[in-house]
Amino acid sequence: MTTRRPPWALAGVLAGLAGLATSYATAMVLTIRESPVVAVAEGVIELTPGPVAERAIALLGHFDKPVLVGGVLVLLLACFAWAGVLARRGWWRPILVWAVLAGIGLAAVLAQRGAGAVDTLPVAVGLVTWITLHSALTDALHRGVRRPELESHERRVFLMVAGVVAVASVGIAVAGRLVGAGRRHVEVSRRLLRIPGVTRREAPAATSLGLPGITPWQTPNEDFYRIDTTIALPTIEPDDWSLRIHGLVDRELVLSYTDLVRRQMTESWITLNCVSNEVGGNLIGNARWSGVRIADLLEGLGVSPRADCVLQTSHDGWTCATPLEVLTDDRDAMLAVAMNGHPLPIEHGFPVRTVVPGLYGYVSATKWVVDLEVSTFAESVGYWTTRGWSALGPVKIASRIDVPRSGEDVPVGPFSFGGVAWHQHTGIESVEVQVDGGEWTRAELAEVPSVDTWVQWAVTIDVPEGDHEVRVRATGKDGATQTSALARPDPDGATGWHTVEFSAG
Repeated sequence: MTTRRPPWALAGVLAGLAGLATSYATAMVLTIRESPVVAVAEGVIELTPGPVAERAIALLGHFDKPVLVGGVLVLLLACFAWAGVLARRGWWRPILVWAVLAGIGLAAVLAQRGAGAVDTLPVAVGLVTWITLHSALTDALHRGVRRPELESHERRVFLMVAGVVAVASVGIAVAGRLVGAGRRHVEVSRRLLRIPGVTRREAPAATSLGLPGITPWQTPNEDFYRIDTTIALPTIEPDDWSLRIHGLVDRELVLSYTDLVRRQMTESWITLNCVSNEVGGNLIGNARWSGVRIADLLEGLGVSPRADCVLQTSHDGWTCATPLEVLTDDRDAMLAVAMNGHPLPIEHGFPVRTVVPGLYGYVSATKWVVDLEVSTFAESVGYWTTRGWSALGPVKIASRIDVPRSGEDVPVGPFSFGGVAWHQHTGIESVEVQVDGGEWTRAELAEVPSVDTWVQWAVTIDVPEGDHEVRVRATGKDGATQTSALARPDPDGATGWHTVEFSAG
């Protein structure tokens, strides 16, 4: 009779998955934002060089974080299998693997902003599960190796235990998810919230040219782009939120959520876009934001004359340094509490985030903001600035073709081209379109309520049969025309004319 090889690797994988399940369940029950796996993934993000992160965002888009977490899990599975195989040579060898993995998880958890002793409990629970369960699983395998006459019996015992472990692991993870209803509770609080001074208004009719295919001027909350470095979204009850304003000021200010919403509310249509947006990209959106102007909060605090920036910090530890000048001039730079007439969605910063017209988000748009430190650029740098991106981040003038789409077939004859253009806090003066390298034709512009939003454009041009190329350029109210020079998003925003190829027939 042929002796079958004991499934050492399977024992390690099952014990490892069970440890992940109990660790995750513990994090959910304690409503800890980051499970150890998520904390490790966020640590990878923190350590990733800027150009590499930019390439990942460009290649994977919104799937970058799921792919990262998936990669971490695949690597863990390999380590679990290795720990199982090591058990053949001695009981203490796999313990070294479990200890190293737990150490990495512990370091990642403690590196999170505001981490405390309770945040280490999921790591401890996972480690105990790994060691005790792996020992139990491999014990049956060792007995079968030492006494061949019992091999079949011990294998059946192993498989039975393994099945129970697999089912129990899934049950524990699901139970933890059900018990840890922190996010759901925050979501309920958000939906029931009524904020004084927040109104719901439709986009002004004049902002739309009515051309089918153009991106709507107002972006619905569920369609608004999302770029951030966190994997587990912070879930913060309004009653638990506070903001500290300190640094180079004569008087510090600490605001609760109630304190903030009792102040004068400002509502403005503002377009936000990401510095990672490629020419013609869609990492941009326009919404009606409601909040309290930061200039009003800083007034009376005695800001030092040598201060030139405000270091913003998110609840998840993300930072950015924003020029003080743009936070205190006439633009509606605000601590926003609502988006399109509703309390901020959790993924867009609930309960409070910053919105600053005219700057890319990486130097201004802090979600889940909890700290504003008045400082200097010489003393403060933000998350992306340390990765090689520009410190100031003013939005560059840009335009995009929405109609036709790349590769689209259109009818011969008069065809209406359309799209959007933007230059926040400067405004768009004109948009021109060129077909097949011919003359530039000026487009019609819709009306907009302020220079802080994008604008729709449209123009009708005769196109003959065949393959064609159309490009667009915009000119701002400051007289500057969009450059044709192609530049990557890093370090301070992409440039170039958006060009689309299409066919008429």
